[in-house]
Amino acid sequence: MARPFIPNRLALADASDLMQRYGELAPAEAAARAASCRGDGNVTRFCHWRQIERLIAALRCDKVTDTVH
Repeated sequence: MARPFIPNRLALADASDLMQRYGELAPAEAAARAASCRGDGNVTRFCHWRQIERLIAALRCDKVTDTVH
């Protein structure tokens, strides 16, 4: 898995919020929000929610994929 890009604290807050609210369904909720934004023509928010979907997957991964300091 590639390292996720974390642009700001809002991205982590959104990922954390979805994980708390939706549990195992958090990635699906992020994908649904991305699809909704895409349908509305909001490319910026579409990209945001797609990144949140990938960030949730990275946060849930137990495997070490990079150096640990």
